[in-house]
Amino acid sequence: MFDLTGKRALVTGASGGIGREIAKALAAAGATVALSGTRVGALEETAGAIGRDCPILPCNLSKLDEVDKLVPAVEAAMGGLDILINNAGMTRDNLFMRMKDEEWDEVLAVNLTAAFHLNRAVLRGMTKQRFGRIIGISSVVGVMGNPGQGNYAASKAGLIGMNKALAHEVVSRNITVNSIAPGFIASAMTDELNNKQREAILSTIPAHRLGTAQEVAGCAVFLCSDAAAYITGHTLNVNGGMAMI
Repeated sequence: MFDLTGKRALVTGASGGIGREIAKALAAAGATVALSGTRVGALEETAGAIGRDCPILPCNLSKLDEVDKLVPAVEAAMGGLDILINNAGMTRDNLFMRMKDEEWDEVLAVNLTAAFHLNRAVLRGMTKQRFGRIIGISSVVGVMGNPGQGNYAASKAGLIGMNKALAHEVVSRNITVNSIAPGFIASAMTDELNNKQREAILSTIPAHRLGTAQEVAGCAVFLCSDAAAYITGHTLNVNGGMAMI
């Protein structure tokens, strides 16, 4: 049911965390996966974990000249592209009163503007082949908001809105466009929390546990598969019940 054999995927931010697990899960389902990010060594580790050849295409998403070369490079390396996972993201947290213009601009550039450019770049090929899967990794913060993260919340909410608009435009071409909004996911960062900090976070989660990157990756595989062919413009909340909408 979730067989992706023969499909060609690009995962941004594939150097670790959620991006690495999505890349691994897509490959395990049969897809050929191109890996992009800024840390080449970490991308090579991801490729090693997958265990077969993966095109590695470094890209700094804050630089549009690099962004606009990424999809053509992937298509040249793999002969086309069927799946785009806009996973890469960044934070520059600050309260609104203290937030600098560059903190706003940098987060929006990486989290939203780069995703727009990549979405636009894949459409010609996907439209011609009459198949495509586009997934944006948003966040529970984009659904609920969070103090000190106005820039990040705006970028992740914008990703959801953009994907819904695009979904309307391309559904007739058998291209689906969806978002996944993870909540608190176990990571190297959460491993460093003390007990008090961890309990404060867990108290906001009805499931009373952190999610895993593998759980997010499983949702991505589902949305890329034929089983989800009738799902588009949707935001899949993976947050242990933090936002039940």
